[in-house]
Amino acid sequence: MSASRTERLLNLLLALLNTKYGLSRAVLREKVYHDDGGSDAAFGRMFERDKTELRSFGFEIETITEPGLTAEDPATTRYRIGKESNRLPDVHLTLAEGTVLVLAATLWERAALGGAAASALRKLQASGDLGEVQLPAGVQPRIKPAGQAFEALVTALNARQPVSFGYRAASTGQEERRLVEPWGLGSRFGQWYLVGFDRVRGAKRFFRLSRMTSAVQPETKDSYELPAGFDARKELDGLAELPLQDAVLEVAPDRLLGLRRRSAGLPGRPPADDGRELLTVPFRDSELFAEELASYGPHVKVREPAELRAAVVRRLEAAEAALSRPAPPAGFPEPAAPGRTRKRTSEDQLSRMLELVPFLVHNQGLPIQDVADRFGISRKELIADLQILICSGLPEGYPDDLFDIDWEDEHVYIHEHLELNRPVRFSPEEASALLTGLATLGNLPAQAGLSGDEQASALESVTVKLAGAAGEAGRTAASLAAPPVQPAEAGFFETVTAAIKDGRQLALRYFSPQRDTVSERDVDPLRLYSQDDTWYFEAYCHSKSAVRNFRLDRVEELAPNGRPVSTPASADTSVPLKLYTPSDDDVVVLLQLSGQGAHLADDYYAERTAGLPDGGLLAEVRFGSADWLPMFIAQHGGAARILEPAGLAEASAAWIRAALEQYGA
Repeated sequence: MSASRTERLLNLLLALLNTKYGLSRAVLREKVYHDDGGSDAAFGRMFERDKTELRSFGFEIETITEPGLTAEDPATTRYRIGKESNRLPDVHLTLAEGTVLVLAATLWERAALGGAAASALRKLQASGDLGEVQLPAGVQPRIKPAGQAFEALVTALNARQPVSFGYRAASTGQEERRLVEPWGLGSRFGQWYLVGFDRVRGAKRFFRLSRMTSAVQPETKDSYELPAGFDARKELDGLAELPLQDAVLEVAPDRLLGLRRRSAGLPGRPPADDGRELLTVPFRDSELFAEELASYGPHVKVREPAELRAAVVRRLEAAEAALSRPAPPAGFPEPAAPGRTRKRTSEDQLSRMLELVPFLVHNQGLPIQDVADRFGISRKELIADLQILICSGLPEGYPDDLFDIDWEDEHVYIHEHLELNRPVRFSPEEASALLTGLATLGNLPAQAGLSGDEQASALESVTVKLAGAAGEAGRTAASLAAPPVQPAEAGFFETVTAAIKDGRQLALRYFSPQRDTVSERDVDPLRLYSQDDTWYFEAYCHSKSAVRNFRLDRVEELAPNGRPVSTPASADTSVPLKLYTPSDDDVVVLLQLSGQGAHLADDYYAERTAGLPDGGLLAEVRFGSADWLPMFIAQHGGAARILEPAGLAEASAAWIRAALEQYGA
């Protein structure tokens, strides 16, 4: 049924695009709908729904009435779509502009904007002016927005729908229900914020996504208008950072080296009764610091301030409460095909076809699997699309009036495109993904052989070109402000970049908070990449005889050791798909995630997931070391628990109980 609807919408679009004088309802009913037995009223309702659907894709349907008639008459009115309706204007890019554009498009890791950026790139490739740009070997910044709330908020923002959600207020620690008009999303101080109009309080407010305590629910029957000239980046620039406070902590002897390096002793004050040391550690955000301190379990106890102490205890108690709940059945049954509405399926498929035809026109002869991979679908789905296309065409139905597509030799060729050879305009999501990504690259060191001035010039010029091509859709980009991706450790960044380029080994001293140790290693650098403003490099570690990931801000010393790498990095392997590199020594853990913690399945690249009745997930995840798993469970405060292996589950429970006993809880 969905395929039939898709085919009907496609045929209607082709008929209206390929008529000079317009077609009447009677002609469309006979030639496109092949409807000669239904009632006029039923056909009229179907035709109006289909027109609305095509308009939702951006096509302007012209209504031509007879001279002297002011109202639309079904018997005499004709319809057509102009050849230029909803067509993406030509965007001519230089090699440097193409390079920074692809770099910006690959910033987004999650589906909300990652899929939109990939779709926008396909449209530019379909215009024939964006070739296969070579990204710099081994360097790739990434932005990883804040879980499922981010994607729901982006959807609501583009649809101009208010949202409701549970929220823990910073001032009181109490959970409240909020009803908000989302105006913009952005990142500041390492946190993602929603800027919007709080309808309950009648004023603009900022909401930190990490304080949301429930799923974001769109109010689909309501709407609002975005304030004129709204700019999320400017709004967030005015957001004051929280003031520094001092935490007084009791720390176990010879533990928590990283915490000690950020602290100062307490001269003139005695140590704790059990021989622990008293440390003062500066912090700004109680909830954020509590997450870190909870992960240290029984090795640290908060004396003051009371707000921080309460936040740590609350997180540990939530983790303990999660452990006491009945465990769900541990299994991953074969999932049934997800139920999707007919409209949604047809909409997705038609949208894809409007990208597919111009893409094939400008990329003739690609292997069929390559085309499927470019669109993120299976080979079977692509063939289903092609089979609908070759059965679709103009109302006359002659051979030359049908799409002519051939894929019998496993390479796809298109010989007749029926005026669909140009891509449609960017959607608001696509324009936002590209323009926000370009704005984010402003302070990134020059890449791909470009000088700093060349990269800055290319960023400026390609932004102007894309903003012009996006038109009205580009205005949504002002509602997003991504975090900066420039590395704070500029010296280490340049050292690793040069070593990757020259194929040289590096010697480093590295602090591991999980093991609470500093180690010295010789490594072959492979990739340098970021998650938001935190930079990592992936390297083959000779002491571990395995690939490992290292955070630049935990590197204490780094320099070439004078030896060449055993396996040089290449452009083919330059973009990391995961922050975590699997190995044969991994521990496979079965986690139960709450609804609020479901995003952890994506964050830690779960290999299998299964939905739970309460909105949570079962997730099978690989971890490189089991030692820090109790820390992981305590840190996430009830959002995750270990089901298997049983020994790790018991260890995490004991860790949390020991931490709570310090507080008499």
